Amino acid sequence: MLKRVLCTVLFMGALPSLAEVSQGHISVVLLGATGDLAKKYLWQGLFQLYMDQVSSGHSFTFHGAALTALEPGQRLMFDVLKKLACPPDESPNRCAVLKDQFLKLSQYHQLKTAENYTALNREIETLLRQEGLKEAGRIFYFSVPPFAYTEIARHINSSCRPPPGAWLRVVLEKPFGHDLESAQQLAAELTSFFREEEMYRVDHYLGKQAVAHILPFRDQNRQFLDPIWNRHHVERVEIVLKETVDAKGRTSFYEQYGVIRDVLQNHLTEALMFLTMELPANVSRAEEVLQCKLQAFQSLRGLEKNSAVLGQYQAYASQVQEELQKTQDYISTTPTFAGVLIHSDSLRWEGVPFLLTSGKALDERVGYVRVLFKNRAYCTQSETLRDAGHSQCKAKQIIFYIGHGALNTPAVLVSRNLFKPVMPEGSWRETVGQSDLHIFGQPLSDYYVYSPVKERDAYSVLISNIYHARKDFFITTENLLASWGFWTPLLDSISHQPLRLYPGGVENQHLLDFEMVSGEVAFALAEPVELLNPNRLMPSDFRTIQSKFRQSPLVSAWSEDLISLLASDIEKTASRTVAHSGQFHLALSGGSSPVVLFQRLARHHYAFPWKHTHIWLVDERCVPLTDTESNFFSLHKHLLQSVRVPYFNVHPMPVHLNQRLCVEEDRGTELYAKEIMALVANASFDLVLLGVGTDGHTASLFPQSENGLEGAQTVVLTESPVKPHQRMSLSLPLINKARQVFVLVLGKGKHDITTLLSRVGHEPRKWPISGISPSSGQLVWYVDYEALLG
Repeated sequence: MLKRVLCTVLFMGALPSLAEVSQGHISVVLLGATGDLAKKYLWQGLFQLYMDQVSSGHSFTFHGAALTALEPGQRLMFDVLKKLACPPDESPNRCAVLKDQFLKLSQYHQLKTAENYTALNREIETLLRQEGLKEAGRIFYFSVPPFAYTEIARHINSSCRPPPGAWLRVVLEKPFGHDLESAQQLAAELTSFFREEEMYRVDHYLGKQAVAHILPFRDQNRQFLDPIWNRHHVERVEIVLKETVDAKGRTSFYEQYGVIRDVLQNHLTEALMFLTMELPANVSRAEEVLQCKLQAFQSLRGLEKNSAVLGQYQAYASQVQEELQKTQDYISTTPTFAGVLIHSDSLRWEGVPFLLTSGKALDERVGYVRVLFKNRAYCTQSETLRDAGHSQCKAKQIIFYIGHGALNTPAVLVSRNLFKPVMPEGSWRETVGQSDLHIFGQPLSDYYVYSPVKERDAYSVLISNIYHARKDFFITTENLLASWGFWTPLLDSISHQPLRLYPGGVENQHLLDFEMVSGEVAFALAEPVELLNPNRLMPSDFRTIQSKFRQSPLVSAWSEDLISLLASDIEKTASRTVAHSGQFHLALSGGSSPVVLFQRLARHHYAFPWKHTHIWLVDERCVPLTDTESNFFSLHKHLLQSVRVPYFNVHPMPVHLNQRLCVEEDRGTELYAKEIMALVANASFDLVLLGVGTDGHTASLFPQSENGLEGAQTVVLTESPVKPHQRMSLSLPLINKARQVFVLVLGKGKHDITTLLSRVGHEPRKWPISGISPSSGQLVWYVDYEALLG
């Protein structure tokens, strides 16, 4: 049968000769063959592959598969196949023949049990044997929900793999997990059945022609971009996908995922990687491209709650209640709009804001990647007397226009006052713009505009790339986990964050406009935001809380406000001390609690007298300072690299001497003690910042510790009950000599120890923090509501 099909196509001139059909046979199995995605895109993409590759030397069969029984499933599938269309430039005769042959090469299977997969495998082998064809490989396209992946993978691996010498390509559709943990679990399950090179995770945005051309554009225009593709010349980058439709009919999916998981974590992040990654020597080598992408991920600065603004269109709640049978008082905290500010700490991009934005029920449907360059020009001559298109005073930008919007087509636009780009003639052509059309406030005539010679659907592009084994157009396991590792902390932090409600469409007006301030984003319109959880307690509810804790002053607030107050108090103390004595000695603890404080100081306190500040460590883990477990590493990452503290004013603890860690004979504790005595008057720090462990430890002074709780030693080696066990720490007597001690306590996890400490006395051997009592200074407690009230 297969040879008859080939001979018919040969007769119509589609193939050069039957003798050339020698590269082997490819079986394509589409799982979920009667689903929405298959109907809208996948069958058309497979037909396009057949049209493109019919003369490549491979023969094909196409197997649609689903859980539906044979007869109804076959009817549903062939109803779709009969509606397949050829591109406009295809001749009607050739189109009719190819479509007829594609239908003859396609068949439906019910794949439900292990026996069904065994039968499919037997059918493929029988066909190849009868036709005398060698098997080249098999493509299994999973157009099914992720919960079905593992069972299908098990069946394919056990009874439907091709024989040795033939390849297997398994195509997976998103979502690939819900967060880092679920993505790791799914990845582990799949890798027990398939090798990494066999898996092709689809992000259909990588098939969008404008997105797919970002790397080739950068490569082909190196001569122009090398001097300007960096922080010195780029003002900001916008990566945007706006939709006019809402989530009606999809609220079941949307309630689980929301806009960040649905769009930003995958589509927009992939575009971000293409922009920020270093260019490999050869952009056609998938391994090099993927390695550069991973390096770009590693350079991204971690996201915080204030890195995002979130919204929800007003009708969403009622749609959820209706479609998911929720009660009238059900409150959804799922964002349908998000704007996220991202920074890269790479040398190329440090300081450049990358804005990722997406939402439903917005004013227009459009997607674009916009690189806006700094404008350093001053133009003396009146604009009316200048060649406007080449004016150096006009905006300079490169836009990868993904589609829809004013242009309604994929395009690459480059400002004429920037450079005339090199574009591949066979696939992109320069177009003359409509004179009355404006893009980002400028007439289209101000740009060099290029559009694809042949516009192609994203899935057609990706299916072609699967056939050609172009792995760089797909998401590897490493790539996937790096992306989830980047986004999951933000998703966790905003899970209950209030959302700005917006009416939808043009009525949104300026409600969703947002601006960047000190490395964070906030809505520009400062009108009251309706809380979706009106029952959440607010700080005003706690005005009657006592102002003392353990007989010392207490400052309490929600964690974000508390950090702001603490940072301001540290700056005031520093400024006052520098004005009085010319320098400020600050000793800082490690651990997770101070990280948000360090970031706050770095991004908001530009008047801080860093030039006159000495930074000391309260404690350190006995690991190299470059180890991520090191307190100094965290301090450097979140604070020191962002502020101007003189190099010689930074005093890390000497835990790594003579190429070994915390060995008593190296006398690291004595060295640090001598340095303190030499530089800090009376060895009295101006301010010591401490935290509290759930066991009552502070600094690296643990319950029943043999060193540091008393005695004359000022710096000691201690043992922690958790790894890394060895620590270096300031002693309790030295801490108590400080002029001021601030203790920071955050989170519900600290509620039990906070309650306990409010009741116990001075018992440092049981609870070292209870021994903090500055002999001639002040102790202040900064405790957030969650730690204080649970």
